Amino acid sequence: MRILFWIVSIIGLLGIEKQATAQGKDTSIFAFPIQLDEYTLEASRSGWDVAGFIQKIKTDTTFYKAFKTLRIIPYTAINDIRILGTKNEIIASLKSTTQQQINGKCRSMKVVEETTTGDFYNRKRNYNYYTAELYAYLFFTPKTICGETNIVAGSENQRGKGEMEKRKWQLKQLIFNPGSKVAGVPFAGNKAAIFDPDVAPMYNFKLMQAEYGGEDCYLFTATPKPEYKNEVVYNELSTWFRKSDYAIVARDYSLSFKTWVYDFDVRMKVRLGTAHGHLVPIRISYAGNWHVATQKRERAIFTTLLSFP
Repeated sequence: MRILFWIVSIIGLLGIEKQATAQGKDTSIFAFPIQLDEYTLEASRSGWDVAGFIQKIKTDTTFYKAFKTLRIIPYTAINDIRILGTKNEIIASLKSTTQQQINGKCRSMKVVEETTTGDFYNRKRNYNYYTAELYAYLFFTPKTICGETNIVAGSENQRGKGEMEKRKWQLKQLIFNPGSKVAGVPFAGNKAAIFDPDVAPMYNFKLMQAEYGGEDCYLFTATPKPEYKNEVVYNELSTWFRKSDYAIVARDYSLSFKTWVYDFDVRMKVRLGTAHGHLVPIRISYAGNWHVATQKRERAIFTTLLSFP
């Protein structure tokens, strides 16, 4: 049940008939409509490869690689986790500063300072809340770990791995590879594949030029059509791609789903920057409300701020 929470609490993170307008329509390239703003439409008329860019969106690994890079470089993290009550009051919390230290091909974590409130830990110093356990799984390193890389290619092979490792892989797919089908997630796994022919018609897709953090970007958005808003997983998926190299510099996503087994409503924002020559996350925020059968409803928010020497 715990792994189910991990999966449904952060799902998280794009082929397409070009509906070009200002406002024309070209059905020769994509399988379902995408709306272009006037600037992007003009760029496509001037030779910009829109089809190639959309394929890049569908196969992007820079977002996943940015998180994997956290396994190989030193950083300081400011962690703020808050568990909320029914009236959004704070009933338990953790605030800490941690430092990841690199020694050769090994990494370890030092807790610089930490304060907690409420029943964040039990008497054995285990987490009382699944959100805290999820956060620790993603960002805390209780012991020295060696031999990791930030290589994405080949890292998804699950043959011969145990059930727990497969569940972790599902979680990573939902976080870092949105738009793909994820087997094993009850009821929602297929609906996460927003580019699949059965799911794509439920969404409006848009591609436009936008500035983010002083950089020229392409902004790709996916939002459900009104008549399908209760049938899909993603309520919003917005991704800013830097024009110069198509790297992701920011991603906002909101998702919700409800079944008799569980329901969840999650919002995440991830901002990326550059450190040690790599694209890395620098700010991560989460707000989640979830319930799994036989468990109490849990509401939580967290923010992570990362800095690099």
